[in-house]
Amino acid sequence: MTKLQKLIFKRFVQILGYAAIIIVTACSKDDEASIAPEPSISEVEVGSGNNGIGVIGRDFHLNVEVLAGNKIDSITIKIQPLPEETYTSDWRFELNWLEFKGAKNATVHKHFDIPEDAVEGKYDFIIIVKDENGTQLEQTFSLEIIDPANLAVDPYLYLWDFYTTDNQIYQYVNETLENPEDVNYEKGDTIQSSATINKVKGDGSMYIVFIKKSAEHRPETVDDIDFSKVIVYDTYEHESWEDVDSFSNIIYGGIRPVPKLVIGASADNNTPEPNSIDGEKTWENGDYYMGLIYTNYTYKISVYHYVDVTLEGF
Repeated sequence: MTKLQKLIFKRFVQILGYAAIIIVTACSKDDEASIAPEPSISEVEVGSGNNGIGVIGRDFHLNVEVLAGNKIDSITIKIQPLPEETYTSDWRFELNWLEFKGAKNATVHKHFDIPEDAVEGKYDFIIIVKDENGTQLEQTFSLEIIDPANLAVDPYLYLWDFYTTDNQIYQYVNETLENPEDVNYEKGDTIQSSATINKVKGDGSMYIVFIKKSAEHRPETVDDIDFSKVIVYDTYEHESWEDVDSFSNIIYGGIRPVPKLVIGASADNNTPEPNSIDGEKTWENGDYYMGLIYTNYTYKISVYHYVDVTLEGF
């Protein structure tokens, strides 16, 4: 073989090598493209304040952000017993939501009751997201089901009243009465409100707030409060209570009088430092929520309630 022939042959081998690399790379990319992307979840909250507790016969809170690989097909939750646990009877639970089908992403904020026939104990709380592309995500979290009779604390809103400068009183009692109607305040009104939460001990904190409905913010725990969106009427806390008792934001005998807040004030009653009432929460005419949020930090349990309020005169 002449020198020229050897050079041509060497170049031919190099070209074949390059072609093989291109073919292998192309196949690799084709293989990658054929793998369907899977869905993912984030910001998961199982139970109020993500406490991982479900109370039999009571409302249960679930929040999860879902991002589909392609598009959501269905979202399912399952509560299943653990093989190493002992229960008084067999119980399991399942819910399926199809309303998110076809969406690329979704905020799944759900409230549902833990059934009356639920059995106390520790369980797997399983979130299953099916994608229209055939993939599926399944993640497991811890959940404890508790009979309300066995709760260390069982806080509930016993009494909440609030009134205006002209002494019109609105009252909400025991979470059994309908919300008061036509609660209207005008610029310059001085609001006063007292609230009592029963059956608490340990450490806990209460907030009474005003929030514009347009802010789309209704916190369910104290830790969820976004202070850029809320006007704080009052905040108060209890610490290291050893016995179950009632907790109120006022203490009679002049020890802690009913706080006051003028509608239209430049700053709220937050402590230790008031917040300026400006930006997104600037006072304006329209529909508001007046909300009460209480969180017991010792036992990781919260209660909240909202009433509709209309502000005028701005």
